Amino acid sequence: MGGFFTGRTLAGIGRDLRSGEESATGLLARALESVDADLNAFVTLDPEGAGAAARKADEELASRVDRGPLHGVPVAVKDIIDVAGLPTGMGSAHFDGHVAGADAACVTMLREAGAVIVGKTGTHEFAYGGSGDVSVNGPVRNPHDRERMSGGSSSGSAVAVAAGTVPLALGTDTGGSVRIPAAFCGIAGFKPPYGAIPTGGVFPLSASFDHVGVLAGSADDCRIAYRALTGPAEAVPPPVDGSAPHRRVAWIEPPALDSPALDSRALDSPVIDPEVERAVRALFPDAKSERIDLPEILRIFRVIQDAEAYDVHAERVAEAPGRYQAPTLERLERAGRTPGWRYLRAVRERERFAREVAALLDRYDYLALPTLPITAPKIGETEGPFGPYVPALVSLTCPWNVVGLPALSVPAGTVHGLPVGAQLVTRRGSEPLLFEAAERLRRDGAG
Repeated sequence: MGGFFTGRTLAGIGRDLRSGEESATGLLARALESVDADLNAFVTLDPEGAGAAARKADEELASRVDRGPLHGVPVAVKDIIDVAGLPTGMGSAHFDGHVAGADAACVTMLREAGAVIVGKTGTHEFAYGGSGDVSVNGPVRNPHDRERMSGGSSSGSAVAVAAGTVPLALGTDTGGSVRIPAAFCGIAGFKPPYGAIPTGGVFPLSASFDHVGVLAGSADDCRIAYRALTGPAEAVPPPVDGSAPHRRVAWIEPPALDSPALDSRALDSPVIDPEVERAVRALFPDAKSERIDLPEILRIFRVIQDAEAYDVHAERVAEAPGRYQAPTLERLERAGRTPGWRYLRAVRERERFAREVAALLDRYDYLALPTLPITAPKIGETEGPFGPYVPALVSLTCPWNVVGLPALSVPAGTVHGLPVGAQLVTRRGSEPLLFEAAERLRRDGAG
């Protein structure tokens, strides 16, 4: 913790660059100096390419060519996203030595916005996991406690921001992979609506659910980055009931310890640490409690994700299984046993759930719930007092990938001395409402 960019905002960095108090080359030098190798956030640094981009940004700004709020800003990119001329390893021995020939679409957008790409950040192997500790490159460590998980799969991107090495990073989110590490590391993570940021040049995990998202120190910085990549902000939508500023909020009840849905199918039925639930619930005193069948949605998610992930990896599993990390291979072999009829049924059930959520959002402006049901476990642990960690890590985040809605995780204080996150969800096109709500929480001292 405590790198150069800790506590610095994109707005403040932009003012410093335009006033001449800072330069893009100077900011890059600060970023490189702030890299903490022990955290293992980066798998590749690009001082030469980043240096050229920083010099160009300084020249353009001096000539009054201003590309917007990311111009000259150091940014990190997750290592399943192609950056031309740099390795894209996906955390796997399968892609050892692979170098990208072209930029991913989202990287092209970053470059057009004038951002300076510092390097590539560590990922859970093939982005197929939420812990961030399964990779040929070793585990990415949580800067709040280096013996604990950083969260995944955008683990390195979250840690690079949380440690103050960069103010902004790109990640991907298939079942929570931006929001999970954001919550574990005490920063903000935003998953836009499905398709808002293109996934071309991003190695797929599950095409139905894959999103590109952003991680930053605050929700406002996520907002700035998102709009720099996608266009001008839309107006904040009015409340659904037509009233003035008050917002109607639904609190989505996590599965209760005594829920009849939580039967012997433990892998499908994680539950929540009551202290985490209390800490986050206290931030929404006026929210009305609502329930959706989260264990059932988790099953829908897993069936679709497993089938689509195996489609991506079938040949590699058959021809070179030994090049996978053992937990990844185990998951893929299980995924390969998904019958076609179950996949088709899950796709139909997904539509039913989408209608259920749409009906909720006809009555509420946004939904609130914890980002994660637990605090960060120790690296390598697989189970705790509230259930097995693998499903727990996506149990509250994956529903919003299933329906492709925008979801934002923001810091919500600490439990057991570790960060926890609050998650806000709304309808597509109402993203500004999430940032408005996050700003209200910040003013109230939630972070």
